[in-house]
Amino acid sequence: MSQEFAARHQLSFSENRLHDYPPAWNLPVFQQGFVSLLADQGLTLISGDDAASFLHGQISNDVERLPQNAVRRAAYCTAKGRMLASVLYWKTEQGIMLQMTRDLQASTQKRLQMFVLRAKAKLADCNEQYVSIALGGAQAHAAVQSWFPELPADGEQRSNAAGTLMRQDGVQGLLRLIWICPVALADQAWTQLSAQLAVCSSSDWYLSNILAGIPHIQAATQEIFVPQMINFELVGGVNFRKGCYPGQEIVARSQYLGKLKRRMALGQVATADLVAGMDVYHADHPEQACGTIVNAENAGADSSLILFESTLADQEAGILHAGSPDGPAISLMPLPYAIVDVTRD
Repeated sequence: MSQEFAARHQLSFSENRLHDYPPAWNLPVFQQGFVSLLADQGLTLISGDDAASFLHGQISNDVERLPQNAVRRAAYCTAKGRMLASVLYWKTEQGIMLQMTRDLQASTQKRLQMFVLRAKAKLADCNEQYVSIALGGAQAHAAVQSWFPELPADGEQRSNAAGTLMRQDGVQGLLRLIWICPVALADQAWTQLSAQLAVCSSSDWYLSNILAGIPHIQAATQEIFVPQMINFELVGGVNFRKGCYPGQEIVARSQYLGKLKRRMALGQVATADLVAGMDVYHADHPEQACGTIVNAENAGADSSLILFESTLADQEAGILHAGSPDGPAISLMPLPYAIVDVTRD
């Protein structure tokens, strides 16, 4: 579907992403208004009378008390608390929709299906039914106003016959939206949006995610991180008051027993050759990796923005290198949120 959609609209498309558009993430055009495709994100619908209670017992955030218009993040973990996937989820008329990276969707859906047992819950791949569109900037509201007269508030979504419009964390005041658009409307929507907004690469969207400090798990980083290691509770992905789920004991123990020593940081690196899962090294002890790249995107002109995980001590002193002990140095940048204990009032 995505390949055919891109071909119809003469978009430069490969590996489920829009490619070969000049980087725009740090240019005025991005602030004014942009649109892109998120075809590398997969959609799974969980339906049935027990959909909410089933999912509530599988992920790190509350599902049973999810408000109708809310959008939440959650971690899907192993019994050892290591993240198998990071998901967005929200209610629809049919059930609860999950969005996650497509390279993990099939395995995650299959694993979830194993635990349905007698629950009245069905899981279905919805990738052929919708097109995921990313858009934002000052002109984005006007561009979608004919379908969504009112924008959702932060952390919320609005759903109607035109699909679901979700508001994502802003970056320095930048409006960021994801539209889960039905395929029957997608061609008309893209034609109108691309006439009003600048078409950008998918990488520009993910660069804005990095600047917002929002991590996502990919195949290369499965089973590496406990949620707090990548600040997942700081971006609303963990509810410490909810009931049991796989890995909960480890996640809770990490939170309550002692100070967290490993965290995610934001950095810029003078190379375009970085990918998620690469090691991070400290100049003072290069014989062993001290961390891992969580997400990386080419920022243009031999530069990348990365989210990486390491010890706080290594972040606070000395020089960090990306990819190898003698790799390019990481220039730390401030995260848009504070590193705090969310369980303390």
